[in-house]
Amino acid sequence: MMQVDVDLASVQEVRNLVSASKVAQEQYATLSQKEIDVAVEGLSKIAFSNAEHLAKLAVEETGFGIWEDKKEKNVLASQKLWAYMKDIKTVGIINEIPEKKIIQIGTPLGVIAGLIPSTNPTSTVIYKALIALKSGNSIVFSPHPSAVKCILSTVNVLKEGCTILGIPKDLIGCISLPTLEATDALMKHKDVSMILATGGSAMVRAAYSSGKPALGVGPGNVPVFIERTADIDDAVEKIFRSKGFDNGTVCASEQAIITERCIESQVREAVIKYGGYFLKGDELEKVKQVMEKSNGHMNPNIVGKSAQFIANLAGIEIPKHVKLLVGEEPGIGQAYPFSKEKLTQLIGFYIVSDWHEACEICFKLLKNGGLGHTLSIHSHDEDVIREFALKKPVSRFLVNTPSTHGAVGLSTGLAPSMTLGCGSIGGSATSDNVTPLHLMNTRWVAYDLEEKKVKSVETDRVNVDQICEMVYEALKKQHLLEV
Repeated sequence: MMQVDVDLASVQEVRNLVSASKVAQEQYATLSQKEIDVAVEGLSKIAFSNAEHLAKLAVEETGFGIWEDKKEKNVLASQKLWAYMKDIKTVGIINEIPEKKIIQIGTPLGVIAGLIPSTNPTSTVIYKALIALKSGNSIVFSPHPSAVKCILSTVNVLKEGCTILGIPKDLIGCISLPTLEATDALMKHKDVSMILATGGSAMVRAAYSSGKPALGVGPGNVPVFIERTADIDDAVEKIFRSKGFDNGTVCASEQAIITERCIESQVREAVIKYGGYFLKGDELEKVKQVMEKSNGHMNPNIVGKSAQFIANLAGIEIPKHVKLLVGEEPGIGQAYPFSKEKLTQLIGFYIVSDWHEACEICFKLLKNGGLGHTLSIHSHDEDVIREFALKKPVSRFLVNTPSTHGAVGLSTGLAPSMTLGCGSIGGSATSDNVTPLHLMNTRWVAYDLEEKKVKSVETDRVNVDQICEMVYEALKKQHLLEV
């Protein structure tokens, strides 16, 4: 029996998917804004009705997170996303500015390549599919190999929805044989117009290096500063709610608490009250040993896991009620694991003398793997809040809100999004929460603004009479005209 080369088979699958996607998109692009909105609203309702089922599939396959929280992310990516974008115009005439004689026309990009991570697989598929179709595009997904089953299940739910709604099912496609070669072929395919990349730094760099327009996001290493005027109990409760959401798998979750020495004891008490456990001595060293691989990268075995799981893995005993393991680090950098991004129930802890020192610590933490992403503060001092907002190199500055919920638009007025841009400083092409407006072209129709100078008949008559008189006088002088 002939052996099938998986790499070659996966590349051929990509070609077939993109070809079918292009045909489907060209047909879909003939629809009006109203017809597109009816279809996308229908898909959002179908995704919403499957939110719990798909969440459970994701946890079952990846072992990451909590299904109830993944369900909430699926709801965000379907129902709440649609509520946000339903009135956004994306195709046809989207705006007219009479005083400037300008008309804006929205046009689709074409076929989008969507790269999907294992931490938020089903919600990211739903979100990317809906924003792509809202803008008149089609999309082909490249799934993370450890989440391929739940991603394919989500795609199949959406494809069935397309059939029910009377739009081409090939508007949404997914690689079933995920390989590096397949992902590379998808990103470089001549008929792919844009890459929408969510995942690790290596994948995002590959997207930007493909030669195609790309929207990618960098890692998050979110500092949260509890300033002396904060409501300490409220702040710590929100940090725990945010960090505990899906066991910390959202890149906007808090990674290190920074607080002032004058309120240190109250903050420590609140941390313990809400289920925090301060690691000491040998406990801290044992946990550090399981946090990272030998190359200093995050250990995937602890991603999205509970505090109890990590403690068992490290061989330490902690009280049953503990939700979050807290590590006090003496420094920031590669040698200090608690100063890095930790997509799990681990958080760093730093004490500073005042907000000026907090500024420096936050900047160093962001520089250690989170530039351009997110910073969180709990404070009621507007002067301090403004100082941080004006000077910190982040795209989202969140005030008195859970960082995870605030960044993705659950607890703030930010656009609901599973792709959070980090701006140029974070290696991203945008600093926005990505929406359908990032997946469309704008055609500008501009009329001439110069006033046409029309002379009156009377003025023209005067000019003619003057010219005739001049000619008459010239001819007389040259004796060419008899008087």
